[in-house]
Amino acid sequence: MIIKNVNLETVCGVTSKLPENVHPEVAFAGKSNVGKSSLINAVMNRKSLARTSSQPGKTQTINYYNINNALYLVDLPGYGYARANEKVKAQWGKMIEDYLHRSKQLKCVFLLIDIRHEPGSNDVIMYDWIRKHGYQPIIIATKLDKINRSQIQKQLKLIRTTLKADSDTTIIPFSAVTKQGREEIYGILDDIVEAGL
Repeated sequence: MIIKNVNLETVCGVTSKLPENVHPEVAFAGKSNVGKSSLINAVMNRKSLARTSSQPGKTQTINYYNINNALYLVDLPGYGYARANEKVKAQWGKMIEDYLHRSKQLKCVFLLIDIRHEPGSNDVIMYDWIRKHGYQPIIIATKLDKINRSQIQKQLKLIRTTLKADSDTTIIPFSAVTKQGREEIYGILDDIVEAGL
């Protein structure tokens, strides 16, 4: 996929109505500090379109990025941010679930997991939620550059085992620093765009 143009087209808050898009949508979900904004910027080939922050929990809206006027990349609120109060956490959870339930154009959900750590209870819940809504999540194991190469297979197995993911569940090791894994993501996006034509 060659990214020719990117436009942050729609931002939905807690009370917003979801847009009726005509192009396919792919959603990115993940814990607040998993590197979701960095991954989205790397995929869009932009430095700072999605806001990265040293303070997790910045994305409190559903952001729709129009890619090449052919596909929407949908950035879902980060979940599991410890310092958010319970009411805010519940709102973020409802926004994500509403989106998974109501979007008519959602074709694929990427679930981001930090490769350095065992998936937490929130990750397991999100994985099960996505499955419950009829999607087969694609796992992106982020922060690949922060572990030794010798640890990669062990950590990928830990992610698969903890999530109880099927053997056919795709797990893509990814680094926003080296861009490793980006071509695999582009391949999936290309397939979705071609299928939607």
